[in-house]
Amino acid sequence: MSTQVYFNTLMLICQPCYYICMDTNELNENEMQIWNMWKGSFKRVFGRVVKEMSEQTGLSEGDFGVLDRLVQFGNGTLRQHELAISMDWDKSRLSHHLTRMEKRGLVLRKPLDTDRGVQVIITSAGKSALDEALPIVSNSIRKHFLDLLTDQDIESITKLSERTKKRS
Repeated sequence: MSTQVYFNTLMLICQPCYYICMDTNELNENEMQIWNMWKGSFKRVFGRVVKEMSEQTGLSEGDFGVLDRLVQFGNGTLRQHELAISMDWDKSRLSHHLTRMEKRGLVLRKPLDTDRGVQVIITSAGKSALDEALPIVSNSIRKHFLDLLTDQDIESITKLSERTKKRS
């Protein structure tokens, strides 16, 4: 047996069993538990925020997302394609959602004169609905999430967010 083979065999024998026995493509119990805690925590907080907003304003999560992006990213107007990208929605899903919002008077769609695109425009009713929803959403985020955080939590979340953003 060569020195290299002997060394490799010795290293393998000296490793704890879980390295040899565990499939590296599977999560162990602790990893799965932390993943489920993270997902569950996010879902609970997000669900509470959306529920409070919907109950108090009648807006859905999607309605709020569209209206907020129109104001934040487009000063009240965006190309439909840009809106779909910002929401991470496919064009069919956004189109159907905008049809429902148009029927409720929250947005208008207008074909672009110079291009084959469509412009999505927030209406005064849509802007009023957003203005009503923003303080409700802010208070709910504060109540269900921000008020529970310590300075150390904020620092940890910030660092984790930065690391995961770099890997995306």
